[in-house]
Amino acid sequence: MPKQLPALFIGHGNPMNAVSDNVYTAAWRQIGERLPKPKAILAISAHWYIPATSVTMNVAPRTIHDFGGFPKELFKVQYPAPGNPDLARHIQRLLAPLEVQPDGSWGLDHGTWSILRQVYPAADIPVIQLSIDETKAALYHHDIGKQLGALRDEGVLLLGSGNLVHNLHSYACGRHMPEPYDWASRFEAKTKSLILSNNCVPLIHYETLGADASLAVPTPEHYLPLLYILGARREDDAITFPVEGVDGGSISMLSVQFG
Repeated sequence: MPKQLPALFIGHGNPMNAVSDNVYTAAWRQIGERLPKPKAILAISAHWYIPATSVTMNVAPRTIHDFGGFPKELFKVQYPAPGNPDLARHIQRLLAPLEVQPDGSWGLDHGTWSILRQVYPAADIPVIQLSIDETKAALYHHDIGKQLGALRDEGVLLLGSGNLVHNLHSYACGRHMPEPYDWASRFEAKTKSLILSNNCVPLIHYETLGADASLAVPTPEHYLPLLYILGARREDDAITFPVEGVDGGSISMLSVQFG
C-alpha cells in the first residue's frame, strides 16, 4: 500500500526561481529530498484560471512558457514529465457528479514546472493539472480539496501553487527591499495563526479579514490554490512551513505542508 503523501502548498513567486539558486529554491530541493517519492502529482496552479473545472489528459504534457519579459534561458527550459490520463479519469470519477472536463491542449504552466524543476529535477514523476474555475466562490475550491484528499492514500502528491500574498503593483522587482510591507506581514501572520488553529472559515472567506486582505489578495487566483490544500487537510496532520519569506516586499513565498 502506498505511503500517505502530504498535501502541499508552495509559494512559487518569480518565474526565474525555475533557474535560480536561492534560499527558496534550496528549500524546494530539500522538500523533494525529504518526501517519499510520489506515484504521481496533481498540481493546482494559479496560472490555469479558467471558467471551468478541467483536468489535463495529455500523455506528454507540454512545458508552457506563460510569461513575458524574462531572459531567453527561461524560455528554453523544458520539464518533460509524463502525464497520467488514468489518474485524470480517476479524478473525474472522484469529483462526480461535478463535471470535470478533459483537456488535451493545456500542459504544465510555470506555476507547476518552475517548482517541480527544483523539487523533482529528474522529471520522472507523472504530473497532471486541475484548473481553477474562476466563476466559483472560494468555498467551492475548498470543497473540491476535501474530495481530492483521498488521493493522498494512493501515493499522489497534492500540490497547490500560488502565493498567499501576491500584489504585483507593490512588488519591488530587482530592487533591494529587505523588509516586507507591514500589511503583507500582518496578513501572512494572521493566516498562519488560523492554519495552526484549524480555523478554516476565515481563510475561506478571506475578504472578511479586512484591509490587509484587500492588499494581500487583490485578485483571487494566487490565493485559491491554498484552499484546495486546506480542504485536503486531516485532523491528525502535522503542520509545517517548509519555506518562509516575502520577496520584493509583497510576494509571500510561504509554503504550507499538511502531513
